[in-house]
Amino acid sequence: MALDAPAGVTVVENAEATRDQSSYVDWPAIIAGILLASAISIVLISFGSAVGLNFLDFNAREGASPIFIGIAAATWFLWVQVSSFMAGGYLTGRLRRRYFDATEAESDLRDGAHGLLVWAGAAVLGAVIALGGIGAAGSALGSAASTVTEAASNAVEGSVDSHAYFVDTLFRSDQPVEANVARDEAGRIFAQAALGDGTLTDDDRTYLANIVAANTGLTPEEATTRVDQVVASIEAARQQALEAARIARNTGIIAAFLLAASLLVSAIGAYWAAQKGGNHRDEGTLFAEVFRRF
Repeated sequence: MALDAPAGVTVVENAEATRDQSSYVDWPAIIAGILLASAISIVLISFGSAVGLNFLDFNAREGASPIFIGIAAATWFLWVQVSSFMAGGYLTGRLRRRYFDATEAESDLRDGAHGLLVWAGAAVLGAVIALGGIGAAGSALGSAASTVTEAASNAVEGSVDSHAYFVDTLFRSDQPVEANVARDEAGRIFAQAALGDGTLTDDDRTYLANIVAANTGLTPEEATTRVDQVVASIEAARQQALEAARIARNTGIIAAFLLAASLLVSAIGAYWAAQKGGNHRDEGTLFAEVFRRF
């Protein structure tokens, strides 16, 4: 645009030069993309959780296969994550203001970079929300655990709670017999064995059989058999606990790898969608058949 100036000087004002180019990063468009991606993710994850819980029947003896449930949940989570990030990236690319000093290739690169910023912002926001929920749940569980621990300590102070049931089975009898001292000592014997591999020494096994026979009226052979049964039960419970810990560990490893892979795929999707949104912005694509004005 040409402007008349004093002394016959003509001043040419370039509209591109007056454009604010203090930063190539369009933060309002990025924030809009982050909000859209987070909202879509929350809605779809809530819907998926409702559908998943609908298939659980706590009264049924046999439910769906855990492997099938895990595959379905992982697939749904991957689809939700990729689609939400792509939607947020597309919106950001469509809303981003293009600076006219950039070539088409440079503009595509900047659109994609804005999509990556949407991905990064939404991922950090989701992690903060998840950690906040985990922290709140952990505090509630910690309070409940403290209450239970205090009550158990007051009720059976000095006893070994993890073996209390198995110790009780040693002294079951049709006739009431005072066996408090023997029970406490048996509990300490099992606690000592648990510090190692859970195996009782021959002396401890013989001693337990003797005090069981003395307090229950069983024959020495029957008392020895009962001791062996309790030792086998304790070992079975120990192996179940180890197996549960192994499964939890493997599940955590697989979940971590799946999360990392899904985030990587989501980053690629957000980059591509932001570039596509920028192309539609430059081409003036309206999607008139989808968003028809009434």
